[in-house]
Amino acid sequence: MTKRRIVIALVVMLVFGIATVFASGGKEQASDGLSGTITFTIWDNNLNDFIEANDMVGKFKESYPNADIEVEKIKDDSEYWNSMKMRASANQLPDVMFNKPFTLSRFKDFLLDLSGTEAAKNNLLASGYAIDGKILGIPMTSGYEYVFYWKDLFREAGVEVPTTWPQFVETAKKLQQHYGKNNPDFMALGVGLKDEWPDYPFMEFMPALISGNGQNWNTMAGQDAPFAAGSDVNTAYTKVYDLFTSGVLGKDPLGLGNDQVTSLFAVKDVAIFASGDWSLQNIANGTDDLSELGTFYLPVRDSESDPYNVIVQGDSFMGVTTHSKNPELAKAFVEWFYSDAWYPQYIAYVSSASSMSNFPKEKDPILAEADENCPDMRLVMYDGGGDAFTAIQNETSFDYKKLGAQMLTPAFDLDKTLSELNAKWAAARTKLGIN
Repeated sequence: MTKRRIVIALVVMLVFGIATVFASGGKEQASDGLSGTITFTIWDNNLNDFIEANDMVGKFKESYPNADIEVEKIKDDSEYWNSMKMRASANQLPDVMFNKPFTLSRFKDFLLDLSGTEAAKNNLLASGYAIDGKILGIPMTSGYEYVFYWKDLFREAGVEVPTTWPQFVETAKKLQQHYGKNNPDFMALGVGLKDEWPDYPFMEFMPALISGNGQNWNTMAGQDAPFAAGSDVNTAYTKVYDLFTSGVLGKDPLGLGNDQVTSLFAVKDVAIFASGDWSLQNIANGTDDLSELGTFYLPVRDSESDPYNVIVQGDSFMGVTTHSKNPELAKAFVEWFYSDAWYPQYIAYVSSASSMSNFPKEKDPILAEADENCPDMRLVMYDGGGDAFTAIQNETSFDYKKLGAQMLTPAFDLDKTLSELNAKWAAARTKLGIN
């Protein structure tokens, strides 16, 4: 081959190579430009199972061949938050972490702004949780809270789906009476108070449901006596206390955790179980027959003439931390996670609703029953509380989930406890200079 032909051949090969890169949208060039290893820390068992079963690490590597992801699974959310708190102080947060609505403000100084990402722009809820105009986390799902129940147990006991709080309490009492006489281990309402956190549908959400104010914790930050008689919190906790101490939680309400109660519900030793949509998978794992499983929304209203308020919130806010040594790769992973390369398959797998406008999803028929049972619902977008509330909460050691479990302890006095909280709250606002 002559020198002239060799030169022409090399030019053709070079031009062809450049054209190939442009034809592929520059994917190879963009992927090759991002390399390294990032850590993605989670606590969700369902997400972890899906990641492993569907080889998330391998799929991401197909788009970013020079990148690696280390998935760090922490036992549960309680251990997760303790770990993240310590690691934030030690400048050792993972590259990508999850937050809840109530922890975004806690970690706001350790999270990068994701406002410019396509994932944030396509998310239905992210902008509603922005802090100081910055989107610090992109919610993976839209979370609704349900009351799961067994229709056949309701039928046999002669009770119907309640639509008011008095009806809900009466239904639970009738169920306990009917089944508890032959089964000493039966629980009309399973809560799992050994773990404390499973009382959140009552202790965390009921004040917002009663007021219809999803910002109720932030409202409290501006009040000296938010626990006084007649307040949303006082009204909610009085209702919860009366329910929890009525015997409908069975003989040992503090002796069982969430996993145990979920398992007992799956085999119908529990008739009612209040939890998020994510629990549907856990229930399904414990039984082969879901034909009698139904749902309704927790009714906190006193009468049917009152609004039927229903909580909705973003859940599992994925964010990139300031401790990341490879923030661009971490952002690329977030973008990839919420793209058609991964998100549609994941959201189809879980029972939760989609948070992405470009990937809508129909509700599972079991969860959709709650909408059918509640045609007059009024959605309340829940916020877990901002900086001022969190500061006062820490100063006063107000832990609504722990408080729910304490209601079942000997000699607990609700009025005294709420009065003491009022005094601590006012003192904390003064000390912290929060008006």
